Amino acid sequence: MATLKEGTRSKAAIPDAAAAGRLPRGARSTRLASPRSRRRLLGLAYLAPALVIYAFVVLMPAGQGLQLSFYHWDGVTSATWAGFGNYTGFLTDDTLRQAVTHTLFFILFFSVLPIILGMVSAALTSRRDVRGAGVYRSIIFLPQVLTPAVTAVVWKQIYAPEGPLNSVLTAFGLGGLTRGWLGDFTWALPALGLAGTWAAYGLCMVLFVAGTQNIPGELYDAARMDGAGPVREFFTVTLPGLRGQLAVVLTLTLLGAIRVFDIVWLTTKGGPGTSTITPTVVLYQRAFTNPDVGAACAIGVVLALVSLIVSLVVVKLSEGDD
Repeated sequence: MATLKEGTRSKAAIPDAAAAGRLPRGARSTRLASPRSRRRLLGLAYLAPALVIYAFVVLMPAGQGLQLSFYHWDGVTSATWAGFGNYTGFLTDDTLRQAVTHTLFFILFFSVLPIILGMVSAALTSRRDVRGAGVYRSIIFLPQVLTPAVTAVVWKQIYAPEGPLNSVLTAFGLGGLTRGWLGDFTWALPALGLAGTWAAYGLCMVLFVAGTQNIPGELYDAARMDGAGPVREFFTVTLPGLRGQLAVVLTLTLLGAIRVFDIVWLTTKGGPGTSTITPTVVLYQRAFTNPDVGAACAIGVVLALVSLIVSLVVVKLSEGDD
């Protein structure tokens, strides 16, 4: 009888222990090895190699660049402490200040103009059956297939003194307007800006065309019934419907304008003089031409921070609109 009572008490004690949170060892291990925990561990195991490579390839060099930005170093001799001296160069260095001004100019040609032209083209060709619209879009999108180096070479040939542009001007009796466009202190920067507009226009147009095709046709019908003309229809239906695509295009084109390098370096190398200089060209020159690695790293850090801020602002504004 005593044995039977002790067994009964021991069986009753198991639920009490479970209720108090003191699970048996086997139950505890089962809980730790739940399917959800196993999936989480498996996911981390799959990600671990990529995270390690990313840390060595991106995070560690970024950290080293941030550290070097506080030093004066030519890449050979010992580095000397500079503090924030490399960063104040954006306020005191005439070349850097001019480069920042040119970046604002490139934002107009690399971002604002392509977005406006792309949105207008999408609005004109997407809601109506336009003959040859597909061919037109293919031609406009062609620059996206080309690499920046090829784009730079093409436009360098177009702007050459004996290039197609001057030949066309001469053929129409406008020979007085011909010039070496990329060698002119006044016209070199606008010439590169137009090349950037040509390169970015196609991407903007294709994204906006894809967005307009997702706008319900009932909205346009309702706007027409309310007496809306083409302009009001664009601002009340098309533009709000392209909010997501506009955020993507703004991010891509603004970052492209801030970090533009290929087309400038391969055509003018920042010249003539410093008339087309950009922060990325200054970075390259400081790092390799006249080595000042610390100053180059400071420029890279500032460009990275500005790019991050621009991306966050665009995303925040698009989420706020939603």
